[in-house]
Amino acid sequence: LTSTFVKNEAVKVNTPGSVSEIKVPETEVLQITVDKTGKIFLGLDKPGYMQEMLDNFQGTVTSLSLAPMQVKNFIGLASFGIPVAEMSNVLKHEASDINELQKDMGIPTDSIQGGMSEFQIWVQSARDASFGSDMKIAIKADSETPYKVVKKMMSELQDMSENRYYLITNLKKEGE
Repeated sequence: LTSTFVKNEAVKVNTPGSVSEIKVPETEVLQITVDKTGKIFLGLDKPGYMQEMLDNFQGTVTSLSLAPMQVKNFIGLASFGIPVAEMSNVLKHEASDINELQKDMGIPTDSIQGGMSEFQIWVQSARDASFGSDMKIAIKADSETPYKVVKKMMSELQDMSENRYYLITNLKKEGE
């Protein structure tokens, strides 16, 4: 008997329906979640990957310095959507409180150093983690997410030459 534990994601989204039956890979996936208000959250499938992504990010954004407990809290998250300016403050809380604190934040898509946005730097940091070119991107947006938000995020990915990704949807039943 085996089971898989589902981690508690930062936000819940109701994905739109589609007729596609293509399965999203279960490993080496960077999941981008967009809630109905347009807030962006990222998550990787393994804590080790989260650690590597954080290390890569900290090497790029030198203003981010976290204590060991904050790092532990970060790598234990299923997904995160915390701006760099708030990261140290949010990650000092108990792990069980972090999702509640971050649900109204989201990762900014505004440009910062070198013209890249925080979102792009996180995606690049995930790409530079150990699975690198094998990384797949899956986008999971709420059915009520404004189109302009999803378009902006996809433009950010396209600017990085990230042109291949999965869109996570619910399978429509016959007659829908």
